[in-house]
Amino acid sequence: MPHAPRREQDETDPTPAPRSLSRRRLLLSLAGAAALSAVTAGTAHALAAPPPPGGRTGRPVPARPSERVRTLVERLTLDEKTALLHGATDPAALGQAGYVPGVPRLGIPPLRLADGPAGVRVARRATALPAPVMLAAAFDPALARAYGQVIGHEGRALGQDVLLSPMVNLIRTPYAGRNFETFSEDPLLSADLVAEEIRGIQAEGLVATVKHLALNNQERDRMSVDVRAAEQTLHETELRGFEAAVAAGAGSVMAAYNKVDGVHATESSTLLTEILRELWGFDGWVMSDWGAVHSTAAALTAGCDMEMPGGAYYGAALSRAVDEGRVGQDVVDTAVARILAVRERFGLLDEDAARPTRDAAAGARLALRVATAGATLLRNEAGALPLTGPAARSIAVIGPTGAVPFVSGGGSAHVVPDAADSPLDALRARAGDRATVTYALGEDISGKPLPATVPARDLDAVGLAAGETWSYEGTLTTTADDDWSFFVHYGGQRPVVTLDGAELFPVKAGVAEFFAGGLGGRAADGLSLRRADRRLAAGAHTLTVTARGGAKGQLFRLRATSGATRAADVAEAVSAARAAHSVVLFAYEDASEGRDRTGLALPGRQEDLITAVTAVNPRTTVVLNTSSAVTMPWLADTAAVLQMYYPGQEGAAATAAVLFGDADPGGRLTQTFPAAEDRHPTAGDPVSYPGKDGIEEYREGVHVGHRWYDAHDVTPLFPFGHGLSYTRFGYADLRVVPFGEGLDVGFTVINTGTRTGVEVAQVYVGPSPDLASLGVDQPHRLLAGYRRLELAPGERRRVTVRVADRTLSSWDPARRDWVLGTGRRELRVGSSSRTFRLWTETRVGTR
Repeated sequence: MPHAPRREQDETDPTPAPRSLSRRRLLLSLAGAAALSAVTAGTAHALAAPPPPGGRTGRPVPARPSERVRTLVERLTLDEKTALLHGATDPAALGQAGYVPGVPRLGIPPLRLADGPAGVRVARRATALPAPVMLAAAFDPALARAYGQVIGHEGRALGQDVLLSPMVNLIRTPYAGRNFETFSEDPLLSADLVAEEIRGIQAEGLVATVKHLALNNQERDRMSVDVRAAEQTLHETELRGFEAAVAAGAGSVMAAYNKVDGVHATESSTLLTEILRELWGFDGWVMSDWGAVHSTAAALTAGCDMEMPGGAYYGAALSRAVDEGRVGQDVVDTAVARILAVRERFGLLDEDAARPTRDAAAGARLALRVATAGATLLRNEAGALPLTGPAARSIAVIGPTGAVPFVSGGGSAHVVPDAADSPLDALRARAGDRATVTYALGEDISGKPLPATVPARDLDAVGLAAGETWSYEGTLTTTADDDWSFFVHYGGQRPVVTLDGAELFPVKAGVAEFFAGGLGGRAADGLSLRRADRRLAAGAHTLTVTARGGAKGQLFRLRATSGATRAADVAEAVSAARAAHSVVLFAYEDASEGRDRTGLALPGRQEDLITAVTAVNPRTTVVLNTSSAVTMPWLADTAAVLQMYYPGQEGAAATAAVLFGDADPGGRLTQTFPAAEDRHPTAGDPVSYPGKDGIEEYREGVHVGHRWYDAHDVTPLFPFGHGLSYTRFGYADLRVVPFGEGLDVGFTVINTGTRTGVEVAQVYVGPSPDLASLGVDQPHRLLAGYRRLELAPGERRRVTVRVADRTLSSWDPARRDWVLGTGRRELRVGSSSRTFRLWTETRVGTR
């Protein structure tokens, strides 16, 4: 219940008809909302000006190419033009994702494109930043800009020109494998953060590529699924972040793999021309996701300027299409001019463009700052955290990710860090010499050695010389029916291992090795790692191995776990927990590009491990290294739960700082955690997810994320915006005043506790009765603004959160425009989408 009385605003004003907002004002409003979010986070900065209005339709008109660009286009041959429109093999082999050759005779240098959601992914060590979902948990646009600046600086220092990041697709389903790579389920928060990260990246001279346009919210069937979303749904949810990216000046946009309304995203003129360029005024270039182009003429004329990573459709095929008149020369020239114009803007048409020196120390400092700011305390019973007194002097650390750094997720987001400590080492260092910190594995994720079965050469350390081929055939005898897990660790070509004639670790055609998870894809010593689970009957089983040394030779090992080894690991963990005053149990979920999760429970037998440990020691804190929401049937038996996501290379230090109270947990959930597997927006409806007969429908409409829980009156496990502090906060004196056709929401936040702490105050607004009378669907409540605060004990701070008219508007398909939601609207202020401390009503659009 709120702590302040309901206040009526402007009760005597008449209720006007809903009014449309001009596109010019909407661009300004969108940019202004992002700027205000940054200002309220403590940092004001200049904004990229939106494109000017022009033409009879009033739509923005992109700037004409410069004289230099026009001259280059005129001088380029057709073959040189097409070579600039697709990727090729990099002769320098820097290990980045893409390469576009230059044109030496005209002084156009090559272009290198690197993955970068959580750092710059090349064949060198780099700063491994916390996953973007952890950055988002800080609710701090200014921090997002700093995050972008570090990536932008490193990208240029590491020889790169274009960053394939940030990802702004909404977290629509908790199963999606790349939820950790993006920001939030909420359109406003996502839009604010992507805009500031892009400004940070591009301020350092690196071109940002916002991805994946559009509706690429899952990995399952991502190459083929046909996604259907109503026009209002599309504009109010998924597209809002992309529009903010354009307003922030993004140099490039990546078109998605999936289809949208029956058309491949790379061939959708609706997305790439009508919306992106004509409605929003985008003046950069569009590239395809890797292998997402399916045609020559249809894709290029729709507005996809560059095919990556090769030239199957934009190489010789494009030259033939021009010669045969199927593609106009002007279409090719337009695409080339777009690319060259962005390159000119960033100084990437000059061979001698200066590059900075990499600053690893600055990257590490920012990584620590983000991991601490995004650490989200979900539960804290009876002051279990922070660890002080006896609780800090006797600690049992349990779980594989307690001893092995879990830096990042898998796929294109995986970065090899400069260095990364384990949480166990960080906790021991912080606890000091007077404390006892023990460790137990709890669950084995890399396997135990098999019995030596080969004379003078067992299967746990087989070293092969260059060109050597080695094979083995033997028998694995099991004494009872049991569940086994097999693990192969290898440094070169993956060995072929069969059990009873079936291959255990097949290489899947078209699936790159980097699609393995960030934790489960690598052994502790850096070897590649693959796992296979099998149910084996008691008896003898034939095991064969064939391995090749390749050009450089390799090391490989074969390991396994069984029911007996798992029981022993749990028993060891229970013993350690019983002997300690406090337990810090690390649990994980290993997500990656290329696959979706199959369930919301912690994988393996981690739930059994938590149950066994909490049964003997209720003073157990569970630290979650997970990508997205997980179910927690074990929650009530724990003392505390700390969500640390994939925390980057400084994650261990950040975890220790929060557990011991050196830092207040500053994160808040950017996605709702459901109470059960069947209690979330895409549960139980295959048409909604993952799609049926190749078609997926966004049946939730505008009610994405926390809006769905409100619309259906479903109680979550933890709501959007939830997160605890080590202190307490009070709210008072809510006042709302008009600002243009938006609102300025003022209130006071007070730290009523005894420690300095972080609060994220959130403003939510209810639906417009005037739009409701027109049949426009609206959320029951939507996030309208927020403010991150750090307050000392007893400190009071007056906060003003500006709610832009754009936030108060809905997309009206009948008008094909935004319409201000006028009339009396409820406004609430609190610390989550379900925890409100103040509320009132005000009128919108009556001034």
